[in-house]
Formats: sequence, C-alpha cells, structure tokens
Amino acid sequence: MSGLPLKGSEGLQSLNWRFVPFSALSTAELYALLQLRSAVFVVEQACAFQDMDDADQQALHVLGTNTQGQLHAYARCLPAGLKFKEASIGRVMTCADLRGQGAGHQLMRQAITRLHTAWGPQAIRIGAQSRLADFYRQHGFAPASEPYLEDGIPHIEMLRG
Repeated sequence: MSGLPLKGSEGLQSLNWRFVPFSALSTAELYALLQLRSAVFVVEQACAFQDMDDADQQALHVLGTNTQGQLHAYARCLPAGLKFKEASIGRVMTCADLRGQGAGHQLMRQAITRLHTAWGPQAIRIGAQSRLADFYRQHGFAPASEPYLEDGIPHIEMLRG
C-alpha cells in the first residue's frame, strides 16, 4: 500500500499513480477527487446522488495525476464485506480529455493490482454502468446479476474471479 508513484506509459500522457488510504490524502487531493467525481458523475451524467457515502474513509484510493500534479484518473478500492461480500472497485473515472486514449485501462490495471497487493489475490465485484460492461470484460469481469437501475442509470454487477 505504497504512496510512491508508478509511471504509466501507453502512448498517452504519462500519469503518476498513487494508492493511499483516506488518512493519507492531502486536503488538496481530497478536494480534487471530490471535484472530479462531481464533474463526471453529477454534471456529465446529469445524476443527482449522494456521492459521499461514508465508504471513502475505509477505502484505498487510486490517484492518477499528470506531471503538474492535476488529478486525471481516479478509482476507490473497498475491502471485502463493505459494499459486497467480495472486495470492490468503484467510482472509476478519467477526466474527459483523456477518454479514448487508454487511461481508463491503465486505471483499472492499477486498481486491480494495488487491491491484490493490499489485501491479497481475491475476487472483485463491481456495480458497473451497463454501457461499460465491455470495457470491464477486458479486465476479466463477467456479468454476475441481472441489469438494475441505480440512481436512474442502468447497471449490472460484474465479478472477476
């Protein structure tokens, strides 16, 4: 569970990766991640929902920043038993200007690797937006529920064994 950055390199802007508990987030990092989550989930997706759900304090946070330290990618990893019986990855997002360049795939690889490093190899369950099921399939997730609505958006649970 290191706060040391790992460099990303896949032809897109190199991102520095950190994986930290809530208590290690600086005030600026917390503000940036809440701002990005609001921009993506509330504004872009026009979805009013309670983002701050008391899980952040128990999560490990994956932060992908550019060379100027601006947050461009984010996900949170939750331990088994908090949201699902299995460990979970959620609030997965990249800023709009990086989409389609592979940053989301870098983010998921980071999140899966860091989750397994922190808590050991184990199954991971996610509540994925249905439109992103193919994206998550590329990372080993398979549908594990019938589609359902969450905050007015079609979702499906997916499991990676």
